[in-house]
Amino acid sequence: VHLVESGGGLVQTGGSLRLSCAASGFTRMKYYTIAWFRQAPGKEREGVSCINNSGGTTNYADSVKGRFTISADNARNTVDLQMNSLKPEDTAVYYCAARWSYGNNYYTPLGSGVEYTDWGQGTQVTVSS
Repeated sequence: VHLVESGGGLVQTGGSLRLSCAASGFTRMKYYTIAWFRQAPGKEREGVSCINNSGGTTNYADSVKGRFTISADNARNTVDLQMNSLKPEDTAVYYCAARWSYGNNYYTPLGSGVEYTDWGQGTQVTVSS
């Protein structure tokens, strides 16, 4: 499985960015849960959002609920993260991750990321105050 993130950049507080994760090497992306994680300098990696592509179920960290929206296009093998009302504390490297979840339509773990088996290289998001 190969994951490539794009869409990061510099934005002012209150602005928006849309991250995209392009996946390849899958049999079918719908058998996977895809997540976005982030890691800021000096901080632990944290789960931001994930989507179970079989059931369509999603999960969000409390810190981004109401501001971020995750979506998947199984035909294009992409998972996007729309980020609105960005804050300086959203500044981090954002990573896309994947985990086989066939048979469990509600598998949407967010935590440290140990459940995920495949990772992208990350994209930098910087929110200026």
